[in-house]
Amino acid sequence: ISATIIMSKLPNVTTSIFTVMSKMASEYNAINLSQGFPNFPVDGRLTDIIAKLAKENVHQYTPMAGYPPLMNQIANLVQKSYNRIIIPETEILVTAGATQGIFTSILALVKAGDEVVILDPSYDSYESPVLLCNAKPVRVTLNDDYTPNWETIEKACSSKTKMIIVNNPHNPTGKILTESDFLHLEKLLSKYPDIIVLSDEVYEYITFEEKHISAHTKNFLLDRCIMISSFGKSFHITGWKIGYTVAPEHLMKEIKKVHQFLVFSVNSISQAAISQYLDVVDVNLLGKFYQEKRDYFQKLLQNSRFELKPCEGTYFQVASYANISNDDDVTFCKKLITDHGVAAIPISTFYSDHKDQKLIRFCFAKDDFTLESAAKKLCNI
Repeated sequence: ISATIIMSKLPNVTTSIFTVMSKMASEYNAINLSQGFPNFPVDGRLTDIIAKLAKENVHQYTPMAGYPPLMNQIANLVQKSYNRIIIPETEILVTAGATQGIFTSILALVKAGDEVVILDPSYDSYESPVLLCNAKPVRVTLNDDYTPNWETIEKACSSKTKMIIVNNPHNPTGKILTESDFLHLEKLLSKYPDIIVLSDEVYEYITFEEKHISAHTKNFLLDRCIMISSFGKSFHITGWKIGYTVAPEHLMKEIKKVHQFLVFSVNSISQAAISQYLDVVDVNLLGKFYQEKRDYFQKLLQNSRFELKPCEGTYFQVASYANISNDDDVTFCKKLITDHGVAAIPISTFYSDHKDQKLIRFCFAKDDFTLESAAKKLCNI
């Protein structure tokens, strides 16, 4: 009996580089600085809250858009952080991770034949939902210093452009957008009044010398911007897969239509736990916490042959290995695992054209012992 022939909707999608490198790290018992997840304990206050809640009546469906106390807490958090007042009932959606918020927003608002501008290097979850909408991803490469080239971005826009996706602070580069960038964005949107901005700000509280400028603070964006945030990233609980989306009512109405059939409602106990945790946690301390890790990791590698690039936010450090090898970055990362026992991510995999500048990404959201052990190996190369 012959098998049914299925035409793939995503024929070019293969196993993600994060899965490949983490699998290799496990096989070779290498230190995993590739995939972006912390390996240190969760705040004891949060685990105490969830232990207490486990015995309470919080195990059934929440309302579709989110647990009401959590939605109120999110509104308070946005007001405290960005001085923006939002209406919980109509402008907030709790999502099963930021990735689901991104997917749902694109699926709800992008139609066949539309175009979506994506700035490379880019997170790999941006393009696939665009393709599933039978729309066209338009990949625009950032400058070599990872600043946006607004002239190139504007040339990529047209009457077909439905959305532009920005990631700030930026994964994998650690860059943050400047006031000048927002002025250029405002000018661009004045030319194309129908373009929606999807602002992925999952690392919003992990910034260092300079705080990132949120789209929440820009009045010209508020009626046409979807904000993506992540409790998983902020509170190093990535396995909980919980985030939230903020959008004006006319956009959120459409996003909720897709969400109710994709997820309906998000894990109830995690929503209840975070709503209580937000009463006791100070998100403004997160930047200091991760800056200490960044600085320590950079200090550990100062005598290595790697050239470390500026890191303004996120928990990722980009490094050049040009002084070490002529291998392409994928080959180098595989050898880094097999020959030296450390896993990293090649930056070329974040580009549509696999642009290779001999750069790799380390995750420094690890305990000191892990960073020290990895650095010792890296300094011996």
